[in-house]
Amino acid sequence: MSRYAKVENGIVTTVISANEDYFTNLVETVPGRWIETFKDTSSRKNYAGIGFTYDVDRDAFIPPKPHDSWVLDEDTCRWEPPVDYPADYETVLYSWNEETTSWVAE
Repeated sequence: MSRYAKVENGIVTTVISANEDYFTNLVETVPGRWIETFKDTSSRKNYAGIGFTYDVDRDAFIPPKPHDSWVLDEDTCRWEPPVDYPADYETVLYSWNEETTSWVAE
C-alpha cells in the first residue's frame, strides 16, 4: 500500500495510505493534487505531513519553517539552525531561543 499527500495551493492538507486504484473511483469535491510520498524518503526528500509545502521545482515536501532565523538546506529540504547544535546534546536538553539565535540548556 502506498501513501499519498493531498496538496492544495502548495500545502499538504491530508496524508493517506491507499492502493493506486483507489484514485480510479475517487470523486473529488475539493480541488487539489494527490502526490505519492515515501516514508524512507527515497523520493521527494521528506515524508509529507499536514502543513508541509510541496515544492514543484524541487519535487520535494518541505516541513514548516520552525523559526525565522533557520535556513533551508537545499540538499535535504529541511530547516537548519544558524548555529550548530551543542556538542553535548545527547546528555543535555536544549531549546532554541529565537531572540538570541542560540541554544539554551533547559
